Amino acid sequence: MKTCDAPLDTIRLHTPQRFAFVHAQWHEEIVLSAWQTFQAEMERQGHTTDNIDLIAVPGVFEIPLCAKKMAQSGQYAAIVCCGLVVDGGIYRHDFVSAAVVNALMALQLELEVPMISVVLTPHHFHESETHRTFFTEHFKLKGVEAAHACLGIVTQLQAIAG
Repeated sequence: MKTCDAPLDTIRLHTPQRFAFVHAQWHEEIVLSAWQTFQAEMERQGHTTDNIDLIAVPGVFEIPLCAKKMAQSGQYAAIVCCGLVVDGGIYRHDFVSAAVVNALMALQLELEVPMISVVLTPHHFHESETHRTFFTEHFKLKGVEAAHACLGIVTQLQAIAG
């Protein structure tokens, strides 16, 4: 099997590729911090943001269906899926996040389009400035990691395909 061990900042995709960033609107002010750093890192890596579509869906539960339709279109090399699932006082957040992540895994295996998950479920989240700041900063880091994951997996898949 061919692999690509090139440093990330030297990776250039062989053909122009489109990427998508699908995000839930719940806690959008936190979640979109991942979009900002994802977009900035993709630009830093030499990929124009004109080739990245930003799509908002109501909540995380809607992400897999949207991602599936996008993957089926054949337009995307990878799709980043981003949301924050918090415990709203009724124990269901673990089930929701597990359902979403499991669906994304099944989709990428079925449709052979990478689904990069930035769907996060914190153990504790409170509507306080401290937690909002902490999770905003965490999502910023995850946005950069998602850009690296997109470029890395797309490059690996291209190398495997020859």
